[in-house]
Amino acid sequence: MKRFILLLMLSATVLASGCYSGSRPPHIGDAARAFSVQDSDRRVSLDQFRGQVLVLNFWATWCPPCVEELPSLMAMQERTRAKGVVVLGISIDVDGDAYHRFLKLRNVNFLTVRDPEEKVSTMYGTAGWPETYVIDRQGVLRRKFVGPVDWTSPEVMDFLSKL
Repeated sequence: MKRFILLLMLSATVLASGCYSGSRPPHIGDAARAFSVQDSDRRVSLDQFRGQVLVLNFWATWCPPCVEELPSLMAMQERTRAKGVVVLGISIDVDGDAYHRFLKLRNVNFLTVRDPEEKVSTMYGTAGWPETYVIDRQGVLRRKFVGPVDWTSPEVMDFLSKL
């Protein structure tokens, strides 16, 4: 029995250490990957945000955690817009009508574009939604958030204000 428990603990340690890749996700500190996306409403590209802090949020209307974080993301955008912080939401919604209804119903106050083929999220290595990348004024990737975030928390607001 002791041998089994020891083997189990050793296996758990080896498996857990295999998941850890350091304190920083890959590409943090590197130039953000250039992208361009065109939907029926607009065309956006990374280079148009040079000189601003870009909060690049990958989301979908059908994603409960995305909907959960939306109010704080909109509140943060309202508070920081004058300081040069811009939120860009890239939706992976396939249904354009549902996407437009959602934006109107929720009064979304930040720039959004639809990328149903998930070209940009794939380029950034996004595996789940919401997933958000913070890119500084020089175009350098500074932080990655996985899952819903309280964008109005003191820690997040402090981080953004220092960029």
